[in-house]
Amino acid sequence: MTCYNDTFGYGWRHVDLFVRDPQGRELNWVHWQVPEDGPDAADAVTAKVEPTLRRTSPWRHSVSESGMDYWEADAAWDDA
Repeated sequence: MTCYNDTFGYGWRHVDLFVRDPQGRELNWVHWQVPEDGPDAADAVTAKVEPTLRRTSPWRHSVSESGMDYWEADAAWDDA
C-alpha cells in the first residue's frame, strides 16, 4: 500500500494498492480516497473499505524527487 501527503494541494488524498510481480513491477493498481493525509488516515479508511486487508509491515516514509512525502507498507488479505 502507498499513501501520500497532498503537498501540492491537488486534492489527491488516496491510498494506492499494487500487486507486484517477482521483479517488483506494479500490477493491478487500485486506489481509494481518504479524508486526510498520511498513514493514520490510510489505516482508518482501509479498515472500512477493505476490512480484510491488513498491513503486514510498518509504514516506510520516503520523499519523492518532486518533494512529496509518501509512505509504503506491505499488506495482505486475511481471507487469502
